[in-house]
Amino acid sequence: MKAAVLKEPGDPEVLRIEDIERPEPGRGEVLIKVQATSVNHLDIWIRKGLTAYGTKYPHILGADIAGIVEEVGPDVQGFRRGDRVFVDPGLRCFRCENCLSGNDNICRTFGIIGATIKGGYAEYAVVPEINVLRLPETIDFKTGAAFPLTYQTSWHMLIGRAGLRPGETLLVIGGASGIGIAAIQIAKLTGAIVIATAGDERKLEIIKAQGADYVINHTRESIYEKVKTIIPEGVDVVFEHVGPATLMESIRSLRKGGRLVICGATTGPEVTVDLRYLFSRQLSILGSIMGTRAELIKITSLVEKGLLKPVIDSVFPLDEVSEAHRKMEDRKIIGKIIIVP
Repeated sequence: MKAAVLKEPGDPEVLRIEDIERPEPGRGEVLIKVQATSVNHLDIWIRKGLTAYGTKYPHILGADIAGIVEEVGPDVQGFRRGDRVFVDPGLRCFRCENCLSGNDNICRTFGIIGATIKGGYAEYAVVPEINVLRLPETIDFKTGAAFPLTYQTSWHMLIGRAGLRPGETLLVIGGASGIGIAAIQIAKLTGAIVIATAGDERKLEIIKAQGADYVINHTRESIYEKVKTIIPEGVDVVFEHVGPATLMESIRSLRKGGRLVICGATTGPEVTVDLRYLFSRQLSILGSIMGTRAELIKITSLVEKGLLKPVIDSVFPLDEVSEAHRKMEDRKIIGKIIIVP
């Protein structure tokens, strides 16, 4: 089979298309003929050498997988050849106290497909049966690869961690990204008032169309100063995933008692924070990682009903995966990049 193989960290060119042996499903595993996968910032970090997930070379990236069951291993009961499926990216034991209490995104052995084990940048992928879910007939494969990681992450940030409520005000940083668009849609479904930022006029128009009530061009305006002209007391919640480039602006944009929720740091891992804002305004900073299985099931139902609609920026064939990574890093995208083997 063809696969984009990562043998060492580096620039996009280290992703090389190779013919390798098709994997065979083991006990409790499912072999999926991949119809679509997507590019996430996690893929960029792993490609550059992030070691947090214990990635072993040679490796295949790709957390989001949608496709057709090709073969099942011993003891697989719930699927058979020909089933339309998609994959929950989170690897969990479903036995530890965190999993059994519904907090399976902080499982003791938590990992992510495409980071901890080989993923979907290939014609076929093997995943544990427990991670395989049926793809509703009304959801096409590209959409099935566009929503699991980003929408699960955004939902957990806003609903699971920040507890966003109807009528509250939300600032979404980087609103034109896949995760940002998911946040806008989820917030509007919740009944929140949304301010979202983007870096150019085209992106601002897109996020307005997604439901943002107010928009900020963060390349031309101070996020904090603009927020204060819209809501003088500041926002209830800030949705952060950028890091040092925006973090202090985000903190300053919060009202007293506000909550900042963060899931990533695309501009780097280290920040300098003025702690006086935190204690004098009694702010909360909430870390968040992906989401739970229960949240993904809820999201899938909302996508099936058309209440959440992933935006697909572009589709690349597998042999152009390096170009897909360059486009992601150049921040020229709106929504998700899909890869089709």
